[in-house]
Amino acid sequence: MCGIAGGVWGQDDAGLSQECLRRMTDALVHRGPDDQGHWISNSHRRMETVDQRWSAGVGLGFRRLSIIDLETGRQPMSNESGSVRIVFNGEIYNYRELRHRLEGSGHQFSTHSDTETIVHLYEDLGVKAFSHLNGMFAIALWDAEHDRLILARDRLGKKPLFYWHNGSQLYFASELKALVTVPGFPKELDAGAIDAYLTYQYIPHPLSVYQGVKKLAPGHLLVYERGQVHTERYWDIDWSAERSISEFDAAARLKELLDDAIRLRLRSDVPLGAFLSGGIDSSLIVTLAQKHLSEPIRTFSIGFSEADHDETAFAQMVADHAGTRHERFEVQPDALDIVDRLAEAYDEPFSDSSAVPTWYLCEMTRRSVTVALSGDGGDELFGGYDRYRALQLSEQLQRWLPIGTIRNAWWLKRLPDSSARRSFLRRVRRFCEALGQSASDRYMNWIQIFGEAQRLDLYKEDWVARLPDRDPVDFLTQAWRHALYDAEGKSRKPPRDPMSCAMAADLQTYLPCDLMTKVDIASMAHSLEARQPFLDYRLVEWAASLPVTLKMRSGRGKWLLYQTYRELLPQAIWNRPKMGFGVPIAKWFRTSLRDRTYDALLGSDARCHAFLRPEAIRALLDEHMQGRANQAYRLWNLLMLELWLRRWTVPQ
Repeated sequence: MCGIAGGVWGQDDAGLSQECLRRMTDALVHRGPDDQGHWISNSHRRMETVDQRWSAGVGLGFRRLSIIDLETGRQPMSNESGSVRIVFNGEIYNYRELRHRLEGSGHQFSTHSDTETIVHLYEDLGVKAFSHLNGMFAIALWDAEHDRLILARDRLGKKPLFYWHNGSQLYFASELKALVTVPGFPKELDAGAIDAYLTYQYIPHPLSVYQGVKKLAPGHLLVYERGQVHTERYWDIDWSAERSISEFDAAARLKELLDDAIRLRLRSDVPLGAFLSGGIDSSLIVTLAQKHLSEPIRTFSIGFSEADHDETAFAQMVADHAGTRHERFEVQPDALDIVDRLAEAYDEPFSDSSAVPTWYLCEMTRRSVTVALSGDGGDELFGGYDRYRALQLSEQLQRWLPIGTIRNAWWLKRLPDSSARRSFLRRVRRFCEALGQSASDRYMNWIQIFGEAQRLDLYKEDWVARLPDRDPVDFLTQAWRHALYDAEGKSRKPPRDPMSCAMAADLQTYLPCDLMTKVDIASMAHSLEARQPFLDYRLVEWAASLPVTLKMRSGRGKWLLYQTYRELLPQAIWNRPKMGFGVPIAKWFRTSLRDRTYDALLGSDARCHAFLRPEAIRALLDEHMQGRANQAYRLWNLLMLELWLRRWTVPQ
């Protein structure tokens, strides 16, 4: 697990100096504290060509967190002739199997690393090599013979990769904080990206917070050649066919796929453990992983003093059941300190508040291990979120009840907007208000932070004029439609149900842009590698083909997981309510964060006032502080935006 950075440029460009490339990698030292490497080849005339054309200049930089092949896995790495060079962030879990095949075809290996496997696989297959990699990765590969740079990102977006294409120059990095060190880097905010952030709590790919800078989308590669750039998708989930399969056969196949995914992810030359929240997904991963190990696996959970946010009793139950070596961390979150630490680490606006416990968990876990398994992905694959069941229920209600009467009922408007984390009445109100809309609009209504009307009320007039024609909602809508229509726009037959469409949308949007971003930044800030067995692409492809009846039944999500593994976990784990992973931000805004929030969002030096109306912000603050409405997630969204602006932009 590492950090990568570098660039490529034409004959008339200054290019990267050794000093600049080192600055880029120094900004990523947290991702790779164990080692570093740099390689630069300046632009020169290629005398062996007929036209004696100019070869591009290229620089590759690397920071290493040593996980596999501790002695010889240094980067940048090349093939024997030096014609192919690579820097690579991530892990290729099937590298041993690939290496065996490559050695059989005559390739010679000088290391035991997964990185060298990528180099030789590219020599054989070109860009088709990425389709054979099972892992998480962001790759930059220089092909000197073809004078081209190739960037590639793993299928599900576990590892980030930003790039800036400026004329004949292209620069890339694992995090924006490395790119901003490049001379001439543009720092003008992208109004559309900010609009999307206020909608989703993250900035969706391919956008970044800066104009002209992009994220490479999951499952995509980029080719730079002679100053030109094009991107293409190398992997996609086939949503066209819903598999006809019995529950018995599905359970057998699930066991095979998940067991092999875990087996591959236990490969490590450094201490390995697992996050254990006490939820179904992490509990399954831990219990199944333990069956592969001769010694108790180390597991880690984090607890808070507030019972509504503390799952550690369930984690301890699973640890005792599976026989792990468990550590529970008790944390009293310092709200004032943690918001600044997050704004520093997440160098793009990001406001999923579960980043707070994730941050503390990674910080504590790194004291004992370098690699941790996690249960991410189980909800998206097997229908675990409450919102999927809400969508299913609303579909049924809309067929049988007078929806207009419910939405306009006097009692609905008088339901209190509780600040309690799992308020039943608050959830009823949001559920009923979305009835009557299309399934995708209904779903969007439930997950968005600020709706369009609310965002427009926040913006100053000149900022509205800067907004692009595209609607941020299109990001989710297009992902939703991907499960309904093929690449040519033809309807899939039979059409997928709304719940499967929602899971498809989340796999393409919420999972890479929110969950994977949250975990990658929080873990790598502490030089910890996180691995997600549920997101093995073979399991993802298979789960996507399952009918919803195998995922959601009898009011229960994760039906197939339950039927397959019901004897593996204590029954209390299967029957417990889903808690999520959060902190009491509603309370924080009325206590420890109150003064800081007012100062940040309404002070005379508030940078968000360049495009947001102070009076609209004050209205939200007053509603929340006076208990008239729970605006906690919107205030957190605005606060993290303001703190990001203060840390990463220059006052205007």
